[in-house]
Amino acid sequence: MAGHRSPGMRTAHADSSAVISATPPVGPIGRQDRERAQDDLADGATRALGAGRRVVAEEPDPYRTCFERDRDRILHSSAFRRLAGKTQVFIFPADHQRTRLTHALEVAQVATGIARACRLNVALTEAIALGHDCGHGPGGHASEDALGIFLADGFDHAVWGADVSLVGLNLCVETLDGIRNHSWSRPAPATPEGEVVSWADRIAYVCHDWEDAVSAGIVTPAMLPDIVGRHCGETRSHQLRSFIQGVTNTTLSTGRVGMDEELADALAAFRQGNYEQIYFRPASVSQGTAVVAMLRGLVEHFADQPNRIPGVHDVGGIAGGSTEAVQVAVAYVAGMTDRFAMASAVADLGWDRRGLPRGIEDLGHG
Repeated sequence: MAGHRSPGMRTAHADSSAVISATPPVGPIGRQDRERAQDDLADGATRALGAGRRVVAEEPDPYRTCFERDRDRILHSSAFRRLAGKTQVFIFPADHQRTRLTHALEVAQVATGIARACRLNVALTEAIALGHDCGHGPGGHASEDALGIFLADGFDHAVWGADVSLVGLNLCVETLDGIRNHSWSRPAPATPEGEVVSWADRIAYVCHDWEDAVSAGIVTPAMLPDIVGRHCGETRSHQLRSFIQGVTNTTLSTGRVGMDEELADALAAFRQGNYEQIYFRPASVSQGTAVVAMLRGLVEHFADQPNRIPGVHDVGGIAGGSTEAVQVAVAYVAGMTDRFAMASAVADLGWDRRGLPRGIEDLGHG
């Protein structure tokens, strides 16, 4: 179908009647007008006007601000799409459980809700949130243990995302800073938007990982820490609302991005409970051990034969076993989805499928 003819144009629907402004015609709202409209942002918020510094200078977009452009680049990137095939908590999750991609989307929802209420730059917040986990390897956090031994500075998914996975997008320095420093173990982000994402990440994963574990039968609602139920309720929606309001109200009342003491204690107890009952349960530890062995085997294989990595041979090749070969092999393996890594372990390492990490339905609830 080529659309429906209308005087001087075509419409998608035969009965289209929507009109926004027929006379006089109005021009598009350009980027500069929209940058000036950001005067209503809070003091200290990051403004697009005067920002947009990139490693490689670019002409500004006529309609989008620099941070909107970053958000769109991340959303359309292969690194972001591959998050759909990467573990959040469970390898090969059931239909309604999270992947690393749906986690990123939920972080973006939490973060932009806070940013909008606090009059911060929503586009920058969303860009950081969508990109914050693009450096994760397959198999969840076990990939950091697996890949870290091959790099002098270890493997930190936050740093890797900003400095390797997304480097080809030529993102703004503010966006990269927020991605690089979203983890609480890292230095504080340089922008309040980046700090909001740091809180949003923890709020989102603590709440949704618990919900997924309940649905899998690993825990029951009765096992929720008492302090969480008292202050935040027993459902994900109530918990998210409480924690989001906690950050929003504290930020507006103090001028600092943070959370009040009671809710922060509840969030900490919630997270600790997740570690004890979900992340460190025997089946999860066993799964992580299998992931580490698989990924290290793949890195060693491709570091020895780097010219088998797609694209390497096209640029002249790399000597097997060299430092460069190891770095390229780590980058290649880190970018794999769970399924691709496992298929590679079978095809390239000769692994028996029975020795691969298994999904939640195969593991049972141990």
